[in-house]
Amino acid sequence: MLCAGSVRQKNVKNIMLKNLLDACGGALGFWSIGFALSYGTGGDFVGTSSGEYFLNDYDNYIFFFFQFTFAATAATIVAGTVAERCQMAAYLCYSIMLTAFIYPVVVHAIWNEDGFLSAARKDKLLDVGMIDFAGSGVVHMTGGLTALVAAIILGPRKGRFHDEDGNILPEPVSFPPHSVSLQVLGTFILWVGWYGFNPGSTLSIIGNGDVAALCAVTTTLSAASGCASALFFDTMMGMKKTGEAEFDLSMAMNGCLGGLVGITAGCAVVEPWAAVVIGLISGIIYALASKLLIKLRIDDAVDAIPVHLFNGMWGCIATGLFAVPSRAADAAFARKGGLFYDDANLLGAEICGILFILAWVVGTMVPFFMMLNALGMLRVDSLEEEVGLDISHHKGAAYMMDGPSAEVAAEFDARRSTQHGKVDVGEDDK
Repeated sequence: MLCAGSVRQKNVKNIMLKNLLDACGGALGFWSIGFALSYGTGGDFVGTSSGEYFLNDYDNYIFFFFQFTFAATAATIVAGTVAERCQMAAYLCYSIMLTAFIYPVVVHAIWNEDGFLSAARKDKLLDVGMIDFAGSGVVHMTGGLTALVAAIILGPRKGRFHDEDGNILPEPVSFPPHSVSLQVLGTFILWVGWYGFNPGSTLSIIGNGDVAALCAVTTTLSAASGCASALFFDTMMGMKKTGEAEFDLSMAMNGCLGGLVGITAGCAVVEPWAAVVIGLISGIIYALASKLLIKLRIDDAVDAIPVHLFNGMWGCIATGLFAVPSRAADAAFARKGGLFYDDANLLGAEICGILFILAWVVGTMVPFFMMLNALGMLRVDSLEEEVGLDISHHKGAAYMMDGPSAEVAAEFDARRSTQHGKVDVGEDDK
């Protein structure tokens, strides 16, 4: 709903189909290969056991199902960024690549107890390991960084930063969302869904009720403060520039989502007051990162990169600062807390995790998208983009906006002008 509301009316069917296929492609890719690489035993970077492929010798189905939803989430982040100009073939290729290979390597390194960054590992990195309780780095940073790579190689939408002759416009052209109502609906659905994401990452309510409750509270507070800080920070920046106070709904919605991403890594290990601070900073990071992309002329159709990449990194760093030692030990197997409570080891482990994700995703996805571009599979042609992907690729527009024919309209006008529509009805018209 958020993606559909954010794009222009002529591309709604295209983005809706891509969101649907995220779930389908994610399920098949993760079932066949991704889950085994993620949660197979052995190996610092990928699982080396064979029973998890195609769930051939694995029957903990609820665990697979829960982890599949995270894989599909990482894939769907990219769809919004490259909306309105990406070919379906390219979309299918990167969606499967991400869920079957790129994302699982990150999962294994951080969430599998055999992974080299895992806090559950016996010989922990820096004697503590990386804490990413529900995926600020694993899910959101991975998806957001893939989106950044795709957006740079794909290029901006036609008319966004350049005129028809390729000259840079004095001011970027904004493409208003076609439905603010769908955007808000999508934001609320995502917020509610995050209570499965964060409290659900306890994996069991039995014995973990207090941890799940803390996750729900910190998630709520960070979302609320992120919304407020992004909205009012943007308003103040606008007042400084124009002297007028204007309140941007998109800033509020994405600030909320930024706060949710920012708290995801540390939702089980920070205090409620720290969640408010994390959310406040998340909203400001989103607002600044959104403006930075525009300055760099990187076109993100739904602002997914500022929300997921930048706040994904911040969420990992925030955990290294605010994690309470006792909560880290109970919820994340970590031996130490954040910098404000303990030494800098946890913060160092979080930074190592960020650097690993940066190196892995950029090192693999840059050549992948460049290959798609070289093969002519990445971007639709200019005319198809201009007319809209719904008409050019999906058998017609999402909305039937046609009015009555000219003949019918003329007949109605004539009828209305005759005694305000009160005319005799003949036998043949009954």
